Amino acid sequence: MKRLFSILAIVCIMAFGTVNASTNAYTVETATTAVTTSFQESEAVATATEDKSFTQQVKERFIEGGPFFMGIVLLCLILGLAIAIERIIYLNLATTNTKKLTQNVEDALNSGGIEAAKEVCRNTKGPVASIFYQGLDRADDDLDAAEKAVVAYGGVQMGQLEKNVSWISLFIALAPMLGFMGTVLGMIDAFDKIQAAGDMNPSLVAGGIKIALLTTVFGLIVAIILQIFYNYIIAKIDSIVNDMEDASITLMDLLVRHKK
Repeated sequence: MKRLFSILAIVCIMAFGTVNASTNAYTVETATTAVTTSFQESEAVATATEDKSFTQQVKERFIEGGPFFMGIVLLCLILGLAIAIERIIYLNLATTNTKKLTQNVEDALNSGGIEAAKEVCRNTKGPVASIFYQGLDRADDDLDAAEKAVVAYGGVQMGQLEKNVSWISLFIALAPMLGFMGTVLGMIDAFDKIQAAGDMNPSLVAGGIKIALLTTVFGLIVAIILQIFYNYIIAKIDSIVNDMEDASITLMDLLVRHKK
């Protein structure tokens, strides 16, 4: 009888060990399969992301950011670029070879007088030529009147150069502010979902936080792009204004010599 109990005990121990071994093997195999599947899924997502072009990725991110704030940010970019391109074209057309113009006006004054110099200015584009024309037009009166005309018309031309530039600075400030507003609203929406669910589930807040961050990123990108154009335009205006001031002084010197 004792021998029978001993045999049964040995059989039970062997059976229990076999079950545990099978269970452990199944657990290891399941974990390995899960890790492999997860790795394969991650690899597939990474491959799919790499296959997409940069434009497609930006487009998808833009759509994910939501139509309202992203649309306003895009409108700021379009209007800002339109004004910037128009200003750049205008400023490039307004740029004049001041030294050449001054030499031509001086030669015309020496050879044909005031009318010949005015004709040279009429045939030349740009604010410097316009200032020259206004000063020459008042030269028959006296030098003080010519100087006042040059100064007054210089202010008018400066206003023309700076026209609509303030709108670009507005869009530079407005785009990131809209992005930050989208961020705040996205965070509020995320916390509303947490409050409604009564649980801190990452999947509830991930969407709102993602939208919030995307609006901020695109707002900053728009501001950076417009800031580059704005700085170029300001530098171009400063260069033309300096040429106008130097040309005005040179014109008055020419008129003084011509009057003698």
